[in-house]
Amino acid sequence: MALLQVRNVTKAFGSLKALDNISFDVAPGEIFGIAGPNGSGKSTLFNVITSIPFGPDRGQVVFDGIEIQRKSGNDIARLGLARTFQRETSFDKLTVFENAMIGAVYCGRRRTSSEQRESATDALNLVGIERKRFGQTADELSVYDRKCLMLATAVAMAPRMLLLDEPASGLTKPEIESSIGLIRRIAERGITVVLIEHVLTFLMSLSQHLLVLNQGQVLALGEPRSVIADPRVIEAYLGTRKAG
Repeated sequence: MALLQVRNVTKAFGSLKALDNISFDVAPGEIFGIAGPNGSGKSTLFNVITSIPFGPDRGQVVFDGIEIQRKSGNDIARLGLARTFQRETSFDKLTVFENAMIGAVYCGRRRTSSEQRESATDALNLVGIERKRFGQTADELSVYDRKCLMLATAVAMAPRMLLLDEPASGLTKPEIESSIGLIRRIAERGITVVLIEHVLTFLMSLSQHLLVLNQGQVLALGEPRSVIADPRVIEAYLGTRKAG
């Protein structure tokens, strides 16, 4: 059974249909990629799945057998579905460890204070932030480390599924390679990952299935190499056409 089921989801802003009848499944334990040109509805899709800041106008979103399209963002997160955002989000004047603790405290199940601290420490270790840096404030970190901290805070929530919105944006090539390894380590923990990214090599390196959106509609869905070879995807996503 799919961990996430999206069925006929639609979202409009006035006369603009940002999402038009979107359907797909994500299996437990997989890394599922989402691609598409700017304005294709990728981030809006994450918004309606998580109800942050809005849900769908129509359609059904089912997480682990529970309909969530009418639940609040807080309730959805506590069910085990966490997300990150395109920009590095953190509490700048809190320390690295305090940021991770926010995720540990927000976990959907009860934990002792000792368990919360252990979870925060484990998440920071996972993303490669050394213990000697736990006392730094978040605004002292580089772009890459802030992204790592955002991931650690989400992982500390002990989610069953993690939605990542453009985790490679603004990173150098070596940092992108490091991010690929980090996402693999997160998936190895049994966390199902759904990620939006413009960097095709990033998606191809990680994804078992790839969804391509265009103008709010599903353009292609399937095994990544087959999807990328689809002429409609080449035209819409890469912006190229065959001569003649």
